[in-house]
This record gives sequence, C-alpha cells and structure tokens, in this order.
Amino acid sequence: MIVDKIKKRETINLINKKSSIDIPIGKWVKCEKCKEIIYKETVRENLNICPYCGHYFRMHAGKRLELIIDEGTYKKFDLKLETTNPLNLEDYPKKLNSLREKTKLEEAVVCGTGKINGEDVVITIMDSGFLMGSMGAVVGEKITYSIEQAIKLKLPLIIFAVSGGARMQEGIISLMQMAKTTAALTKLDEAGLLYISVLTDPTYGGVTASFASLGDIVLAEPGSMIRFCRTKSY
Repeated sequence: MIVDKIKKRETINLINKKSSIDIPIGKWVKCEKCKEIIYKETVRENLNICPYCGHYFRMHAGKRLELIIDEGTYKKFDLKLETTNPLNLEDYPKKLNSLREKTKLEEAVVCGTGKINGEDVVITIMDSGFLMGSMGAVVGEKITYSIEQAIKLKLPLIIFAVSGGARMQEGIISLMQMAKTTAALTKLDEAGLLYISVLTDPTYGGVTASFASLGDIVLAEPGSMIRFCRTKSY
C-alpha cells in the first residue's frame, strides 16, 4: 500500500551555536525535543528520526523524494515558471536567488511522477528551507498543475505539505492560490481519484486552510505543528 510507505524521515542541522561543546560542524545534530547530540549518520540510518525520543527532523524535499520514491522512477514536471515581484520589493529577488543557491531548489515545492512500491503516483513535496514553504504564485501553480496531471494521467496524488502559509511578499496574489488549488482538487474528487495529504512540521495558514486539509486520507507526522488562525479587526 502507498500509505504504508509514507513516513516522516527528515534532516536538519540543529546544532546549538551557544553550546560550549566542541562539535564538528556538519557531523552532529541536536534534537530540539530531547536535546541529545546525535551523530548525523545515526539519524540518517534511523530514517531521520531521533533514536532517543522519536522526534522527527525536518527534511529537504530532495531527501524525501529519495526515501519515498522508488529509485530511478522520479520524473520532474518541466515547468518553466518564474517567480515575479508584484509588490516591487527591493530585497525579494535577492532573497529568492540566495535561497536557490542555498537549497538547490527553484522554488518551495518540487513535483513530478514516480513509483512507490511499483505503483505510479503524482507526488508534490514542499520544502521548509525555501521561505518556510510559503505559497506564492509559482508554488500554487505547480501544485495546481500536479493536480491536473493526476486527473489527466488517472493517478493518485500525494502532497507533502510544509508551510508558514501564504507568501506575504506577493500580497493578494498569494491568497488567490488557496481558491485555485481548492478548485483543482474539486475536479480531482469528481474524477474519483485518490488524494493523500501528508502534513509535516509546520503546516500553517493558507496551506492548511486549502489543499492540505482536503485529502481523502490526511496523515500528520508525530509532533507536527498544524494550525490555521485569522485575526479580527474591531
């Protein structure tokens, strides 16, 4: 079963910079839950879960693909989309370029087709390392395209969500992605196709309020922060 193989396995460098312990950078991680210092390779061998307390580390989208999708079967959707700067913020393009270099990702989501235990799927994975997985126009379009491809190819859809919510740097355009992704999922449901939503840490805001909560099966990694809230004006 596809669901049986979807497990949280993740990695992040959480070394406490204030610690007086001399720890080689890149070889050890600190569990933010139990505070144990763990050899990085040990965490990897344990599927990126703390061997002491069971805490799930955050994970790069590429690493999650490697662990979830059968080797050699992933085919990335070739979408030539460019993130724009609708509010003309001076630092926004610079921030995006810096994150692309750091994360080796084009945007906060990767999407394509692959196999899980030999079963074909459309898979979409968000990455917290890219502006905390916030959803702007490109992220929304890639997710919508993945949904449409699942309908076209008649395949189950799996989305791993991680997000701080709508991307404030793109204003109202980012909020419009909620309606767009939700409308696409309505068509997927009408086509009678399976949608599995996996919520990872954290899943907040407009992502929680739209596609992340609409799965036929909704799974959440243990200890993940899942929330949607709104403010009220008086």
